Amino acid sequence: MRNFVSFFTALALYSTATLAAETQDVPIMQEQAKQAGVNHTYAGPWEYFVGGGVATFDCNGDRRPDIALAGGTNPAQLFVNKSSTGGALKFEFKSLNLTEKELKKVTGVYPLDINNDGFKDLIFLRVGENLLLKGGPDCSFTKANEEFAFDGGKAWSVAFAATHEEGAEFPTLAIGNYVDRDAPGSPWGTCHDNFLYRPNPGTTINYSNRLALTPGYCALSMIFTDWNKSGTPALRISNDRQYYRGGEEQMWKMEKTPKLYTRADGWQKLTIWGMGIAEADINGDGLPEYALTSMGDTKIQMLDRDADGAPAYLDIAWERGATAHRPYMGGDLKPSTGWHSEFADFNNDGILDLFIAKGNVAEMKDFTANDPDNMLLGQFDGKFKEAGKKAGIGLNTRGRGAAIVDLNMDGMLDLIVVNREVPVSLFANLGGDAPNSPRPMGNWVQIELQQDGPNKNAIGATISIKSGNNNRVRKVGVGGGHASGSLGFIHVGLGVAERANIRVKWPDDSWSAPYRVFANQFVVIKKNDNIPKYWFPQ
Repeated sequence: MRNFVSFFTALALYSTATLAAETQDVPIMQEQAKQAGVNHTYAGPWEYFVGGGVATFDCNGDRRPDIALAGGTNPAQLFVNKSSTGGALKFEFKSLNLTEKELKKVTGVYPLDINNDGFKDLIFLRVGENLLLKGGPDCSFTKANEEFAFDGGKAWSVAFAATHEEGAEFPTLAIGNYVDRDAPGSPWGTCHDNFLYRPNPGTTINYSNRLALTPGYCALSMIFTDWNKSGTPALRISNDRQYYRGGEEQMWKMEKTPKLYTRADGWQKLTIWGMGIAEADINGDGLPEYALTSMGDTKIQMLDRDADGAPAYLDIAWERGATAHRPYMGGDLKPSTGWHSEFADFNNDGILDLFIAKGNVAEMKDFTANDPDNMLLGQFDGKFKEAGKKAGIGLNTRGRGAAIVDLNMDGMLDLIVVNREVPVSLFANLGGDAPNSPRPMGNWVQIELQQDGPNKNAIGATISIKSGNNNRVRKVGVGGGHASGSLGFIHVGLGVAERANIRVKWPDDSWSAPYRVFANQFVVIKKNDNIPKYWFPQ
């Protein structure tokens, strides 16, 4: 049941709220998968060395994030959130209305309201036919490939992103494909083209217009990104150089016929073992920075302001202390292997942190075998500091996809990591490690956007959150990471701030009025409403 109160009612309640002090304490993360009822393993031979995704989204209208997990040669599974507010994590398995064959060979999972009916749908990326699953009441799903005129193909798909293009009733879907298994000489030098699905005009969903994005360089992650604040996002793709000589990172202009950014546009060649991509505005200038994972070091790219508007980037990972090129535990000096990357504020100090899922591809002897996931906490000087061991996430597993989300609605971000060949990890955030307080971390606000008509979840919107002299920016999007996506409340740490001013740049480029809200609240903002509403989890 959705429980709303008005802004003015919440004002009266605010005087009793408990405020935490601003710290840069390490959040203590407790692994609870088994006791939470989530028993799931992503497994399989070489075609499943990549992938291993998780989707978090609300499938039954209670606003608590539910979990869908890719299984590889095991069946994909759905777990419905039954966690009490602020309590231990608890989930219940929910059967999906698919055949055993359709549930298997799933590499990635993403949520999206494709048909604008208010129910979240699911995209299953697979080794073989990709599936669009139409969501319905009470976490029900039905295969909708035929209904949506969607050709799922037979490629080896691992990456996904979605955007709502101007004037379109339904979202544009981008699917990234890996090695072309049918090509002579596979896997070497045989990357598959990627596909762009633009909906045909009209009020009926029709994705029969499939466009090949050629060349493909073995995509492992992709994201729609408004890299220059033009209002029209480009499609950025991170590629694995292992399988294509001359391959590189790519970015496509989303014109009527998409075109690659080239050297003539100022695009600089970058060749990495590209596995995961994440974007965030880490310096508050309104422009996105990118975290690119690879085998070896992680890249953090910032737009070169001296490049006269060209898409040219500086790598700032070394100066920010975020290369994460070797494991921080175990003493092995061999290079790490990074997969899912995601920016989030684990300790609510108002500074974005960076999580990286780590794990050897299989048994590659030139890379470390014990490769714990990274929790790089953002510092006040702009640098990052490793805290994975102290936080408790430094396990000897092989991480792949992940999601960072508040699972028990207590204002602190929890963590789900899909591991290869061993069960998924589910970490509950118990708060910081400062003395004399069980939860000494900073304040927060979580924001949900709504609008009528198409694109009900405002994919592509920009949220500006100002508290004191600090301005924080968040984008609403589906894509990035590695084979994983989330859709729901946008979490923002506020540090010591007790109030925040929120403005929304909606996908049509219109700006909302400023909304003044209190800290430690779930805020629901609907386009054209004069005041926001607060939602209190029961």
